Amino acid sequence: MTDRTCEVWGEALPFAPGERWPARADSHLTVDEELVDRWVRSACVLCSNGYGMDIAVHDGRMVGVRGRTSDRVNRGRLGPKGLYGWQANNSPDRLTRPMIRDAGGELRPCDWDTAMSAVAGRSRKVMAEQGPSAMAFYTSGQLFAEEYYAQAVIARGGIGTSHLDGNTRLCTATAEWALIESFGSDGNPGSYTDIDLCDSLFLVGHNVAETQTVLWTRMRDRLRGPDRPRLVVADPRSTAPALEADVHLPVRPGTNVALLNALLHEIVVHGWIDRRWIDTHTVGYEELAALVPEYTPERAARICGVPASDIREAARILGTAERLVSTVLQGVYQSHQATAAAVQVNNLHLLRGMIGRPGCSVFQMNGQPTAQNTRETGADGTLPAFRNWQNETHVAQLAEAWNVDVERIPHEGPPTHVMEILRLCAEGSVKFLWVTGTNPAVSLPELHRVRSVLGRDDLFLVVSDAFPTETTALADVVLPAALWGEKTGCYTNADRTLHLSEKAVEPPGEARSDFEILLDYATRMELKNNSGAPLLSWSRPQDAWDSFRELTRGTLCDQSAATYGRLRSSDGIQWPCTESAPDGTERLYTDHRFATAAHECEDFGHDVVTGAQNQPGEYRDHDPDGRAVIKPAPYLEPREQTSAGYPLRLATGRRVHHWHTRTKTARVPELNAAAPGPYVQMSVEDAGQLGVRDGDMVRVRSPHGSVEAVAAVGGARPGTVFVPFHYGDFDQPEGDTRMRAANALTHTEWDPVSKQPLYKVTPVRVERIPPSADSGS
Repeated sequence: MTDRTCEVWGEALPFAPGERWPARADSHLTVDEELVDRWVRSACVLCSNGYGMDIAVHDGRMVGVRGRTSDRVNRGRLGPKGLYGWQANNSPDRLTRPMIRDAGGELRPCDWDTAMSAVAGRSRKVMAEQGPSAMAFYTSGQLFAEEYYAQAVIARGGIGTSHLDGNTRLCTATAEWALIESFGSDGNPGSYTDIDLCDSLFLVGHNVAETQTVLWTRMRDRLRGPDRPRLVVADPRSTAPALEADVHLPVRPGTNVALLNALLHEIVVHGWIDRRWIDTHTVGYEELAALVPEYTPERAARICGVPASDIREAARILGTAERLVSTVLQGVYQSHQATAAAVQVNNLHLLRGMIGRPGCSVFQMNGQPTAQNTRETGADGTLPAFRNWQNETHVAQLAEAWNVDVERIPHEGPPTHVMEILRLCAEGSVKFLWVTGTNPAVSLPELHRVRSVLGRDDLFLVVSDAFPTETTALADVVLPAALWGEKTGCYTNADRTLHLSEKAVEPPGEARSDFEILLDYATRMELKNNSGAPLLSWSRPQDAWDSFRELTRGTLCDQSAATYGRLRSSDGIQWPCTESAPDGTERLYTDHRFATAAHECEDFGHDVVTGAQNQPGEYRDHDPDGRAVIKPAPYLEPREQTSAGYPLRLATGRRVHHWHTRTKTARVPELNAAAPGPYVQMSVEDAGQLGVRDGDMVRVRSPHGSVEAVAAVGGARPGTVFVPFHYGDFDQPEGDTRMRAANALTHTEWDPVSKQPLYKVTPVRVERIPPSADSGS
């Protein structure tokens, strides 16, 4: 078999616009196929594609996977993490027993009753002494919808705290808020099939070839086929998509808004807009038309470091496209003016009337497989089923569904984001924090501060995970969790496709699913509804799913007809999935009526520059009433500027073989061998000035810390340094004291609207480390 850690995207199968994407059956087995006892239906949880796959089981263990050729998302393809990543489930260092910190400060194994009694006991104590606002929860982007929903009901309807967020805050919070600001609600409007139909593609800060390999394979197969779409890529690095592009715009980090304003300027000046559509279906055009004349290609060229001629050519492609698909990801979401920039991509589609019809869509992409579910279920900074915390009717609907008093559900202010939760922990007002399926001791910015906060004596830290991590090492109680394939549940991908993942094998030792752990906690906390019955009256994930389905009825994310039975017989269903559309809905807003009316919108929105919250009364007085909202934004300089001491800008990011902080992928032989350590990517020009050669050890310094890694020269624009953020120290070789975690360099700053941390504009310098001074040797 081809080594797919090298041949990452597999065989190309070119196709023409309007043709069905050809199937390709990818698989990886560690036993002969005849030894497979059964195949169990699932979907991948190692990117946001959410593509269909089956798990091979032999003698009670996972022994391989195969892509499902009938699945609407992947047509049988698997990326390298999907092909090999399942092997982490069989890793010998799985957590199999609960642990509790003893009087001497050591984590010791214990039984479940001891662990959960400690968790519930401390929860009751904190609530009695400080109240529900001293309780906080921080969850994952890889659990199932049923588990997120259980967390939301416990936190919002049971305990009554607003402090619940997901690590999707680091990943795609800006995607959520960009959609809300423009269209009134979360949920990408298009379908992956739009890639099969478009004549132009615009990738903005989206290295799709590494972050979503199967999606790039679909794009690549179109690009290699007849009548290929034109491709524009905005990215500081020479990624695989950039190398295929008709125009590559290597934008200087932190200047996305200036570049996008220049593209909008050209589109307006040349009349490449649909003014009748704009006047009928949008509000705000006049404000944008008044702003963009300031952003000529020449001015943007000076700000962004991109030739004015290339900006003009990119605008011509985007402005003359008949069917345009745009995608946005971390190069925007984790950078300066994140929401403002993402909204400008929405504005591009609104100016051209290219939304809600085949081949025309913007995708504010997700990074994690179940990121969409944290948002749908209210396990992040929203309320369940896209309800508006400022809308008393929406809150009353939740209270009625859960049979609790409206006052029980905190809605006097927006739900708390993780960076604010961390600040509350640091000042001592949050006394209890439960971290589920994520590793903030590597993934959050300004790591020295984060680790000091998580290690505070007055913070009771509970961590649910499947493996020992840098975060479990700081915990007071560690709960061993089941992984994907060891439990059943639903999840939604970035184009709203629902899959059901079935339990294939038992979890190891005493590990339990997060759903079971949360039910146990709710029982021990004696959380009740107004009838005196258990607040969580479920015994199976399916019960929770049925409750959530009913909660979505009549909303934009209506999944009321997406039963387990229907999902089991499908190859992916896009919501809305209703009695009138039981097979799902391919595109939103086909009637060009958006979810912006005051009675239905998910939020009343913000000033995308300052983050100021729109007030309900003002919004109702200027009700868009179903029209999309065009929100312009001027370019502002980043707060942290480069200087003589720190002349370069850092951009952290992902690489194709790893996932987040490598909790799973470091335990997969093929993936870890392909990418065993971090690197520092820099331009040929910058390396030459510093006397750095490819393969040299270098030290990257910022005002916040330093990292040491090997240099990779080439592929980055001058002035930019790229470091993958996956690497922590849990598997660092003994005696190697080098800091590898990229977030030792980053600073505590977030977007004013989405509250997403900014990982891509930190000023840094790079120093070559002479071999004799190599601290790891």
